[in-house]
Amino acid sequence: MNRIEFLKKGLLGTGMFVASAALGNVLKNDIDDPDSYREKELDVIGFNHLPNTTSRIMKNTILHKSESRGDANHGWLHSKHTFSFANYYNPERMHFGVLRVLNDDTVAAGMGFGTHPHDNMEIISIPLEGDLEHKDSMGNTTVIKNGDIQVMSAGTGIQHSEYNKNKDAAVKFLQIWVFPNKKNVTPRYDQITLKLEDRHNKLQQILSPNTDDEGVRIHQNAWFHLGKFDKGIATDYTIKGKGNGVYIFNLTGTLDVNGQLVKTRDGFGIWDTDKINIKANTNSEFLIMEVPMTA
Repeated sequence: MNRIEFLKKGLLGTGMFVASAALGNVLKNDIDDPDSYREKELDVIGFNHLPNTTSRIMKNTILHKSESRGDANHGWLHSKHTFSFANYYNPERMHFGVLRVLNDDTVAAGMGFGTHPHDNMEIISIPLEGDLEHKDSMGNTTVIKNGDIQVMSAGTGIQHSEYNKNKDAAVKFLQIWVFPNKKNVTPRYDQITLKLEDRHNKLQQILSPNTDDEGVRIHQNAWFHLGKFDKGIATDYTIKGKGNGVYIFNLTGTLDVNGQLVKTRDGFGIWDTDKINIKANTNSEFLIMEVPMTA
């Protein structure tokens, strides 16, 4: 697949819209012309290994500093992009293995994404603050909030909308896209509520590829965990899937990961290892995403 096809399917094909829940007005977001990427070839899926002047790269790790992320402020939506998305394009930041999108979104009160399509992508939403209303073409109408995990397997195609139900406060959530290991599956939706105490000073599994496992399920050999550690607490994380890597997104506080300092909203990727050590230098909350490094 060439880059223009990739961008149309993976980014521009989302047809993102913004709408006012109160007024019902729909405005199309500004999105780069895909023709501007026509001359660039798409790399095979794998970790990006090119030098990045704002990142520290070691033999089998990469550090994405919080301030080096793409910054898109549309007024109604303020989004920080760890990887290339919409108007933010960085050839060194296309993905980490099959982890394609990691957006740190803040949506203004009463605003949201109008109905738009997705296909052949595993889409995970993790609310951090506020209430986010979801509606989709499968007939689901739900509200997700902190402590909930939502997943959609877009498969052959779905349409959905997301709105901030709060009229006086912003909603904050992580939007994560993972390439599936099966294409054109029947679309599916899942949402669960987790016990927040189950991540206090331990790792809480929130996603896996197995139907009988903890967390929501996706069509990929991936596992996600959340941890909320007090200062000084440490743990080892053992890689579950052969050939997988781990990308840690630090939500709050400061971590030490295999000797690397990882601050608030930094992302740290590591591969070609069986185990990593994570220590909280301060009270910290973080997300661990274990994913295949190649398709």
